[in-house]
Amino acid sequence: MRVALTGDGGCSSSSCGSSDGPSDLPPEIWEKVKDHPCYSEEAHHYFARMHVAVAPACNIQCNYCNRKYDCANESRPGVVSEKLTPVQARRKVITVANEVPQLSVLGIAGPGDACYDWNKTRETFAQVSQDIPDIKLCLSTNGLALPDHVDEIARMNIDHVTITINMVDPEIGTKIYPWIFYRNKRWTGLDASRILHERQMLGLDMLTARGILTKINSVMIPGINDEHLIEVNKVVKARGAFLHNIMPLISDPAHGTHFGLTGQRGPRAHELKALQDQLSDGTKLMRHCRQCRADAVGLLGEDRGQEFTMDQLADEVSYDPSRRETYREVVAQERGEHMKQRRAADAVLAEIETEAPVLVAVATKGGGRINQHFGHAREFQVYEVSASGIQFIGHRKVENYCEGGWGEDATLNSTIEALEGIHMVLCAKVGDCPRESMGAAGIEISQAYAHDWIEAGITGWYSATFGMEIRQTA
Repeated sequence: MRVALTGDGGCSSSSCGSSDGPSDLPPEIWEKVKDHPCYSEEAHHYFARMHVAVAPACNIQCNYCNRKYDCANESRPGVVSEKLTPVQARRKVITVANEVPQLSVLGIAGPGDACYDWNKTRETFAQVSQDIPDIKLCLSTNGLALPDHVDEIARMNIDHVTITINMVDPEIGTKIYPWIFYRNKRWTGLDASRILHERQMLGLDMLTARGILTKINSVMIPGINDEHLIEVNKVVKARGAFLHNIMPLISDPAHGTHFGLTGQRGPRAHELKALQDQLSDGTKLMRHCRQCRADAVGLLGEDRGQEFTMDQLADEVSYDPSRRETYREVVAQERGEHMKQRRAADAVLAEIETEAPVLVAVATKGGGRINQHFGHAREFQVYEVSASGIQFIGHRKVENYCEGGWGEDATLNSTIEALEGIHMVLCAKVGDCPRESMGAAGIEISQAYAHDWIEAGITGWYSATFGMEIRQTA
C-alpha cells in the first residue's frame, strides 16, 4: 500500500503534517502521527522528542556537514555533547521519560548514520522498547544503507523513517557529496551520486510498500539545488513519501563545513518560504522543523539535553509511567478545546475581506498558547493569516533580548533583522524599550492576547485591525 502526499485519503492542505487532525487523515495514519511532534505541527505543541547519539559512523560526506562531539553550544544536526552506548542510551531515555512527561518519540539521528551504524541503532531500540513499549521509534538516514535494513525496521515497529534527499539528478549531487562509502569502497564524483540516488529511491519504495511513514528532508542550498528541489518534491511525492521538509542550509564558517568555509550562503527566510509556497499544491510540508542536534531532548524549539548528561544520571533507573499517562489525559482535553478554537477562528476570518495575507510572529513556550515574554524568546513561530484562515509557515530563531551577550541594542537589532516581513508580534509581555524600537522598524508588538490560544489571539488582533468586532464564541 502506498501512502501518497495527496489523494482521497490524504489532506489537500499544504500544512498537512503541520495541523491535520483526526478528520483530515485516515484513522490508521492519524494514530501514527497524532503524538509525533515532527510529523504533526499540531502535536508539536504538546509532545517532545528525544535523540540518542549512539550512531557516530557515517558512510557519506556532505559539504554542509561537520560532525562535532563534546559540543554544547551549537544547535544543528550532527552535533552532540557525548556519544552513548546502547546501555547508556537506555538509562538516559528512562531518566528523561520519568522527568519529561511530554516525551513521545525516541529518535536516532546519528551523529553519523543510523542505518550505517545499524547494530547500535537496533540494540538501542530493542533495549528501550522492553522498558517503554509505547514510545514511538524513529530514525533518520541518508538512505545509502537503508535498503539493507527495511525488513528489520518493519519487524521492529519503527514506523517513522526520515531520509535526507537533496537531489534526484546525480549531476547536482556531485556539488553536494564529495564521496560515499559503499560495498567496502570509496566512490567519488558522478558514480557516487548515482549510487546514492538509486539507493535512496529503492529505500523509499521499500518503506512505502510496507506502510512505513517517510519524511523527506531536503537541504535548500541557493544556487545549487534550490530550484531543483521542486523536482525532488515531485519524485518523492510520486513514490509515496508522507511529508517533505525543506530545510535551510546552515553555513556559518565557524562550524567548519565545506560550504561554510567556501562562502556558500544559506537561504533567507523569504526565499525559503517562496520555495515552500511553490509546493503548496496539495503537498504535505513540514514547516516546523528545528534542525535538531543529534542529542536533542524536549519540545521542538527547546533543548534540555544538557540537563541529562551521563554524569547527572543515576546508576540504576526504573521506568515509572505515571507522569506520562497523566499528561496524556490532560493533553486529550486541551487538544479538544484547541481544535474548537481553530474552527471558531476560521469562521471569523472567513467573513473578513482583505487584499493580502499578513505574517504574525508568536512568542510561545508550547501548549498552543501565547505564553512567553518577548525578551525570553529564542524563536518566534510565524503564521500567515488571511480570510482563508491561519497557516503555520515556520519559525525565526533569535537571541534572547534579555540575555544577549552582545548588549541589548545589538541583540534587538538582530531580532528586528530576523523578523523581516513580520507585521505583528504577539507575546505574553514586552517592555517599553523593545516595543518602541520594534515599532520604529515597522513591527508592532502586542501583549493584549497574553495566554490566549494562538489562533484566538491572532484572530482577535486581525479582526480588530481590519475593522471587525470579535464575535464571542463558546
